[in-house]
Amino acid sequence: MSRSFTILVTGAGGQLGKELTEWQAEPAVRLIGLSRAELDITDLKQCRDAMERYRPDAVIHCAAYTAVDKAESEPDEAFRVNAAGTRNVALAAREAGAKLAYISTDYVFDGQSHKPYNEYDRTNPTTVYGKSKLAGEELVKSLHDRYFIVRTSWVYGKHGANFVKTMLKLGAEKDRLQVVHDQTGSPTYTADLAQMLLELVQSDCYGIYHASNTGVCTWFEFAKAIFEEKGLQAEAVPCTTAEFPRPAPRPAYSVMDHCALRTNGFAALRPWREALKDFLETI
Repeated sequence: MSRSFTILVTGAGGQLGKELTEWQAEPAVRLIGLSRAELDITDLKQCRDAMERYRPDAVIHCAAYTAVDKAESEPDEAFRVNAAGTRNVALAAREAGAKLAYISTDYVFDGQSHKPYNEYDRTNPTTVYGKSKLAGEELVKSLHDRYFIVRTSWVYGKHGANFVKTMLKLGAEKDRLQVVHDQTGSPTYTADLAQMLLELVQSDCYGIYHASNTGVCTWFEFAKAIFEEKGLQAEAVPCTTAEFPRPAPRPAYSVMDHCALRTNGFAALRPWREALKDFLETI
């Protein structure tokens, strides 16, 4: 009997990590999820011990510091997790002979483009969070020879806090809600991203990928769609980013082109509205 393909998931307590570890994978795939309590990625010995214990064929590295605004006031912590922690995972995975998929973000771009970002467009992060995630990308590229860097955006799903859950809560409590209408991007449903990642890591098509549900919208349009699909009476009212200043600047445009998925023969993630409808039916 052939050995199953073992995938180790870091950050298994998070939004995407939990989705991955609960995924009903094919019988030939074995999924092992390690939460922050089970694996501290900032400890190289713990990373090496985990690889030694589970002998994965691939690692999907979801563990990250994701508090975008908080990172502005504690950059050392953001870099400790997203850069040094990723270095540890990359070293340990390479030594164990495991492929590595690193989950990155649209924040590695400055958001000043007016056309979708290609995988090889120049990065220019403007936030501490974006800079720390780009540092992680660079360490993966320099320390591992079989890697997938997967940038995603506007992630939501059944686990953890996210925009969709926030809108559902506020939409049930308020009649009118102001939502930013000058930031454009693509929502990504964790179930669709998880399916794509599991297919990707079983391939040898290494490189950088952009993965989000297809189509674009503003946060206002996204909120409006959430209310419509859920049948909520709340009215979404468009406003500007300037009306809601945050410590970390948000990219005005973070739509990503999916060139790598197309050229490597992978299916595009379905349209964002279709994915949203599916998600709302599950909760």
